[in-house]
Amino acid sequence: MTEPRLPVDVQYACASSDVPEKAALCQWAQAALGAASPAELVIRIVDETESRELNRRYRGKDRPTNVLSFTFEAPAGIDCGHLGDLVICAPVVQQEAAAQGKVADHHWAHMVVHGVLHLRGYDHASDARAAEMEALEARILAGFGIADPYTVPDMAV
Repeated sequence: MTEPRLPVDVQYACASSDVPEKAALCQWAQAALGAASPAELVIRIVDETESRELNRRYRGKDRPTNVLSFTFEAPAGIDCGHLGDLVICAPVVQQEAAAQGKVADHHWAHMVVHGVLHLRGYDHASDARAAEMEALEARILAGFGIADPYTVPDMAV
């Protein structure tokens, strides 16, 4: 894989060894960033305990979740290229991939793309906004040869 154009700090904070390498995470993040202005990003891979705590604290949901996106807003007058942080729970992503019959790396790519799009301001708060975000996710993932995660079952190899 080529050197990423997007400065990404990848933090592995879980015991799982079945997680993508930094190069893949960076490539998926760069694709989701697209032509948007250059930015910095943190991707933190965590266990269920940390995911649950963050999900409870920031979303009021007392359970681990697949991906959390934390947009960064610099204080007034400070020029900073930090887009934000993604926190991805390895056990949840692995369990979801298995339960949905998806290739694990395809589901990881989806979680990274989905999270970066949230950092860029996309959301699924309404049906129309969800359709827009999901269509963009599908186009980005197709660039990696990954089937649309919302319509086509992805059979694990």
